[in-house]
Amino acid sequence: MNILWICVVSILNNVIVKASNTQPQQIHLAATETYSSVVLTWVTFDPTTSSQVYYASHGSSFLSTNATGSMTSFKEGKITRYIHRVTLINLKPKIKYDYKCGSPANWSIIHTFQTLGMGPNYSPTFLVYGDFGLTNAQSLPRIQDEVKSGKIDAILHIGDIAYNLFEDDGILGDNFMSMLEDVTTQLPYMTLPGNHESSQNFLDYRNRFSMPGGHESIFYSWNVGRAHFIMFSTEVYFFLEYGMDPVKKQFEWLENDLKQATTTEARSEHPWIITMAHRPMYCSTTNGNDCDHKESIIRTGILFTHSYALEELFYKYGVDLCVWAHEHIYERLWPVYDRKVMNGSYERPYTNPKAPVHVITGSAGCRENHTTFQKNQPEWVAVTNSDYGFSKLTVHNSTHLSIQQISDDQNGKVVDSFTMIKDQGNIWT
Repeated sequence: MNILWICVVSILNNVIVKASNTQPQQIHLAATETYSSVVLTWVTFDPTTSSQVYYASHGSSFLSTNATGSMTSFKEGKITRYIHRVTLINLKPKIKYDYKCGSPANWSIIHTFQTLGMGPNYSPTFLVYGDFGLTNAQSLPRIQDEVKSGKIDAILHIGDIAYNLFEDDGILGDNFMSMLEDVTTQLPYMTLPGNHESSQNFLDYRNRFSMPGGHESIFYSWNVGRAHFIMFSTEVYFFLEYGMDPVKKQFEWLENDLKQATTTEARSEHPWIITMAHRPMYCSTTNGNDCDHKESIIRTGILFTHSYALEELFYKYGVDLCVWAHEHIYERLWPVYDRKVMNGSYERPYTNPKAPVHVITGSAGCRENHTTFQKNQPEWVAVTNSDYGFSKLTVHNSTHLSIQQISDDQNGKVVDSFTMIKDQGNIWT
């Protein structure tokens, strides 16, 4: 009898483990090149016979539409993870959908997400931040509240994710993505790599995320509202043990993307060009990072040869706004090119500026300390702040764009805000 009972318990335990290992986890959405589709990504720890999503417009009596996708796998340490990706198509703009994902072995609970909008009158708002980890995730409750308000269209996480995705055989990354599920199941969670994702040539990052463009989420662009967003990797400039080819390939893609984005037709539809990447080309901090140097690699190119320089490229094609992280602070610059302030005017510096505007937002909260600022600030620095927090970026229309910096230390107080106005076209290109 005891032997029979042991056998029964053993079978039940195996069933429980099997069920748990096929349960969808770490569910997150990503935007695509079009407003009418999204990619849903999740993780299981055993393979499944299919990767499926059932969905319908919010409040429907049942989830009537089925989509199937693909499954890949990767191994971090001793643990193999199975990554499931399903693209949902033919979605209507600015509409809520209910969905569940998984396979016949196990389904998720029903979640609800809202699609991005479209058209000239659509004014999207984004939460933007970098350097956000599992430990000391101070801004998380406020981020969750912002998403629950229904006024946020997407989250843009510009590098240094989890601290670190690969640690403890990737379990730390699993816990971080599970922590974010409350928000990443509701709206697009758009990412790019930082230096903390570099392990094994960005193995965890490449496998866990599903950004558009077909470049393993390392670089891509997408249009939303009146803006063209360019997301790319600064890390290719620093982890040269992986070769020079990633630098060359990305730079050529960047220039080609900018050429397309600055045609008369493209710029009339998406007049704002916004770049986002991890390491800034300017900063006024004291930790000896690349941006502290007068001839930073990101700004002026690879050492000695000055090849693949980004500042000249962005200036040439009239990039409006460059958003960075890496420094664990918030910093806003005056319009600047080649370390020279190029304001629109003395009274209205951000109205028809004559060069790109740079913002650093890397203080969402992680296990590392804040960065300190130089005592004697360069002339191109407008505002600095060391509070934990994040940025809110709103693309109002074809002529107005604004950013607010939200302080978590000061209970959501707006500690900085500014508006860019562009009503004379791109006057320096």
